[in-house]
Amino acid sequence: MHTQARPLFTAEHDAFREQVRRFCAQEIAPHHAAWEDAHGVPRALWQHAGANGLLCCWLPEALGGPGADLLFDFIVAEELGRIGATGPGFPLHSVIVAPYLAAHGTPALQQALLPAMVAGEKIAAIAMTEPGTGSDVAAIRTQARRDGEHYVLSGQKTFITNGHNADVVVVACKTEPDQGARGVSLLVVERGMPGFTRGRNLRKIGQHAQDTAELFFEEVRVPASHLLGEEGQGFKYLMQKLAQERLLVSVGCQARAEAALQWTVDYVKERKAFRQRVADFQNTRFKLAALAAVATDITAGRAYCDTLIAQHLAGELDAVGAAAGKLWHSELLGRVTDECLQLFGGYGYMADYPIARAYADARIERIYAGTSEIMKEIVARDLLDAPR
Repeated sequence: MHTQARPLFTAEHDAFREQVRRFCAQEIAPHHAAWEDAHGVPRALWQHAGANGLLCCWLPEALGGPGADLLFDFIVAEELGRIGATGPGFPLHSVIVAPYLAAHGTPALQQALLPAMVAGEKIAAIAMTEPGTGSDVAAIRTQARRDGEHYVLSGQKTFITNGHNADVVVVACKTEPDQGARGVSLLVVERGMPGFTRGRNLRKIGQHAQDTAELFFEEVRVPASHLLGEEGQGFKYLMQKLAQERLLVSVGCQARAEAALQWTVDYVKERKAFRQRVADFQNTRFKLAALAAVATDITAGRAYCDTLIAQHLAGELDAVGAAAGKLWHSELLGRVTDECLQLFGGYGYMADYPIARAYADARIERIYAGTSEIMKEIVARDLLDAPR
């Protein structure tokens, strides 16, 4: 498959990509199937990733980070996607959770947590979704009441990525229950705080190596110093970070779509049936013609994704642009994995083949970080509200 030039990336980025690719080949790819059976990755992997500089690359040196740029973290996400590794939750840890601490944590909290997150000694998660509320943060029922120098936190969260391994959890809660979105605050809960427990490791149809947990908070006393920013500003903080979160989905989906296409091209060129290459069968050639259309979409998707990244780095990616990108790339991944699986025939339905796992892994991308229906609504509203 033709590789497009990517002017966003420098020689330093390219060298880092080779480093990440070696790490993935040696430390992740040989073990990922076993982690899928175990429904989680070992904590030691995080420490290895930290030692190799793969976590929170963008974080300034003053906060314990390498002082690089966000492109390094996107490279990590792309290389994980390249091998179909959905288990290691490095991108969420680095690109979604760490920015809340960097932007809104107290200096003491930052120094206590961020260097350890860079080293992989502490693993981070964010807890918004609740049973019955989905992604409607304004409707959450988890509450925190102020009691002297603490908040007393009670509630339940579900579908939390990195949930079982997490040492640091940014929890969306209501500090003013009657104020809707204006009553939402963000508290940092740490492993070991009394009353903080984890439920079952949730069984999913895909992304089996990614630990996904229920979290319970029963009168957890959280120091007031663990409040991120100002009380009642949590909803605003979450909305400010949504564009970066949705861009991260685009980055991962694009990389995984490219990988699925490459696996399929390799398979149909090498696989033989009735002493012929699969690629030589007339029906397969028809399907490959259809796949050529998908390949064109992938090429367009790469250009689109890099444009979104460039806009974000320049501070120009707004909520509508990020929503449109997330919609495009998550739907693209679904189409690509479906078309590619078909070309594998019965083997495509076998979990031993990466395309089968990629097909199942892809489905959630159209749901989390905002469903495709919500993304369409955001884009449509912008079109209707635009001046004529």
